[in-house]
Amino acid sequence: MATDTNNTRRRRAWQRMLSGRRLDVLDPTPMDVEIEDIAHGLSRLARWNGQTKGEWAWSVAQHALLVESLLCHANPTIAAPWRQAALLHDAAEYVIGDIITPLKFALGAGYENIEVGLIRAIHIRFGLPATLPRWAEVAINKADRTAAYLEAIHLAGFTEAEATGFIAAASIAKAAPLLAFQSKLVPKAPDVAKADYLKAFAHATALADGASVSIK
Repeated sequence: MATDTNNTRRRRAWQRMLSGRRLDVLDPTPMDVEIEDIAHGLSRLARWNGQTKGEWAWSVAQHALLVESLLCHANPTIAAPWRQAALLHDAAEYVIGDIITPLKFALGAGYENIEVGLIRAIHIRFGLPATLPRWAEVAINKADRTAAYLEAIHLAGFTEAEATGFIAAASIAKAAPLLAFQSKLVPKAPDVAKADYLKAFAHATALADGASVSIK
């Protein structure tokens, strides 16, 4: 009986997407990943548990767009595939949701393993290395932390001192000319955020077409 219960639970480890795909959360395959599903999910997923200023939630889709912009600002000659990677850096959350960092640490390896498996499948689906080169991972992580810093003080109600205390990339954020990114810190309706995300991803993909991901 226990075996039957385990098999039933295993069969239910998937989510149906609006595209009709069924993505297995525990054993994801690239063929079940679609950019439309990712964009749809991320545009409706709130960062900071929804505790942000504005008429709309600050979505993970908008966060990804901000990260890509910061990455390009810090690395003007970066190749297009890594722009795709920046846009996809939180893409696993379209399946497992956005969990604040302190809770991720508490959940431990179980959550991390699921997240890594999803990211690998997503990367392969779009022609990226399953695991990014270390330099690309570091560059995207810096942009990600800078985005978090900007969001914290301009959307989530943190003081600069508070944000500096929990985000080590504060100096990076301060070095970035804020005026260049202020227009990107306005929460938008989900459908608008989705369209913006799809447009940016299509642009990065077009630029990457025929490019080698070994190019820095």
